[in-house]
Amino acid sequence: MQQHAIYNGNGEKKVIDYRDLKPDEYGTKEGTKPLGYVVDRRRFDRYLATQAERAGVEIWLKTEASHFRTLDDGSCEISMRKFNEPVTVRAKVIVGADGVQSQVGKWAGIKTHIKLSELASCLQFVVDGVETHGLLEIVTGHEWAPGGYAWVFPKGHGYAEIGLGVTRTMCNDNAQSYLDHFIKHSFFKERFKNCRVIEIQGGGVPLAAPLKQQYADNVLLVGDAARHVNSITGGGIHTALSSGKIAGEFLAQLIASGKPATAENLQGYHDNWLKAMGNNMWKLYRVKRDIFDTADVVERDERLYKTMSDYFGPNSEYKKI
Repeated sequence: MQQHAIYNGNGEKKVIDYRDLKPDEYGTKEGTKPLGYVVDRRRFDRYLATQAERAGVEIWLKTEASHFRTLDDGSCEISMRKFNEPVTVRAKVIVGADGVQSQVGKWAGIKTHIKLSELASCLQFVVDGVETHGLLEIVTGHEWAPGGYAWVFPKGHGYAEIGLGVTRTMCNDNAQSYLDHFIKHSFFKERFKNCRVIEIQGGGVPLAAPLKQQYADNVLLVGDAARHVNSITGGGIHTALSSGKIAGEFLAQLIASGKPATAENLQGYHDNWLKAMGNNMWKLYRVKRDIFDTADVVERDERLYKTMSDYFGPNSEYKKI
């Protein structure tokens, strides 16, 4: 979405509207791009599964993998339970796309554990009855969301998402308490007073550095499993799609070459990812750490507000992360 309003803790804001900044490129006129899209994850995930299935992928539901082992011929064997029945599958490579603190990575000896200080607790309400003005609104400030930020996002069809992410080691309470406080006491409280909650969504988001090692014999990791998450915004869908594409293209070449999927031969995936996006993700992580390592709360809030305001600007070096 290319239309943002970024607020500091006191309600002062900076609006970034690409219809004004780049009127020939964004808007509703013929030949221009839409400002952006709001993703319905259920429909989006179903669409991706359908695309994969029609391309020849065999999708197994209600299937859980428990471990794998490397075989003498360089392939591996994965033990699973499909509809609670034991199943064994052989493969050249396992792609771990199993999310935060990847179990696949742990099986391969990769350290995927995340410190509590780098894991955001996120909670949001899908609501009816809140005007959004078509803006992605982001609210910084320690009072509203310690170690993170709050948001109000348009959902389409009259709905909105009100939520926040907080770092528990910087909090005195849980995410629900902070979200209740934000809705009832922030400078948005008049807009929120008649909202009706129709859905509650929550989860953990890694705000840690990308894994230094994202591959091992017969295994490579993508998306949240490799911590391919923007450590400032917490965004991860686009970075996961990008790393998945990089992995797919790399593995297609590796398998065609006939080479075994050793850690040495899989390193090229990591190198390709670093060149395409990883180096900038590491740089962004260092910016994030520098902000939240600042002891003075006022200074920290000011730096986060400025960083978020600059991040979404047209000249941001991080626009594609």
